[in-house]
Amino acid sequence: MSDVPEVRQPVVTPIRVVIAVCLVAPFVAMLWVGSYAKTDPTFIGIPFFYWYQMLWVLISTALTMTAYQLWQRDQRARKSESTSGGAQR
Repeated sequence: MSDVPEVRQPVVTPIRVVIAVCLVAPFVAMLWVGSYAKTDPTFIGIPFFYWYQMLWVLISTALTMTAYQLWQRDQRARKSESTSGGAQR
């Protein structure tokens, strides 16, 4: 048995907060219907209500891809830190 206490990595890190924001932003944008429940401005004849939602499909895709890449990087960093003995002195 070692007298050195095990140091655990924090669960909430800045990178994980960014991941959460990337995943929550599309939900907030789409649930706040009052912000886009209008017809003007139109874009190539399409009312704002429709093109705004279609724009969020693209934005959501980009945010989800970003969150996934950040998550993969975070998991690799945690795995390499735990296997390299980063908590040991």
